[in-house]
Amino acid sequence: MKRAIYPGSFDPLTLGHVDIIERSSRIVDELVVGVLNNSAKNSLFSLEERVSMIREMTDLLPNVTVSSFNGLLVDYMDEIGATIIVRGLRAVTDFEYELQIAQTNHVENPNVETIFLTTSLQYSYLSSTIVKEFASYGGDISKFVPAQFIDKIYQKYAVRPPCLPHGGR
Repeated sequence: MKRAIYPGSFDPLTLGHVDIIERSSRIVDELVVGVLNNSAKNSLFSLEERVSMIREMTDLLPNVTVSSFNGLLVDYMDEIGATIIVRGLRAVTDFEYELQIAQTNHVENPNVETIFLTTSLQYSYLSSTIVKEFASYGGDISKFVPAQFIDKIYQKYAVRPPCLPHGGR
């Protein structure tokens, strides 16, 4: 059985993340979305909120589970029996960084392989950082995140969501 992990902070979960989750779940037998509990980061959403949102989005994907972890990814992979890391790539700059991490993980555990999925074109510009920047100023994030989380994101910034044209919110 091929068990993979798609690790990240997912703060907040974007449509790009959802795309990678859906596509990678078709490649492996089981996909664990691993939400990193990074206490050094000042997260918009709590760990529990992020795990809950991802579970809500992956509810209909039978081979996807969601969990959180602390520490080194390769250690957590040993714990859950995963041997594949899934990473999404938006640009060449992502590849340079991700290649270093993949090689380091492989040195640490030679049984670990990393699969890189190029981001779908419509999400190639998208990052959680961009979502947070737009949301913090009340910008339209409806094309960036799942619809059911839009209000939750604006609430974190105590910002009124914009009135959207063409039947938006």
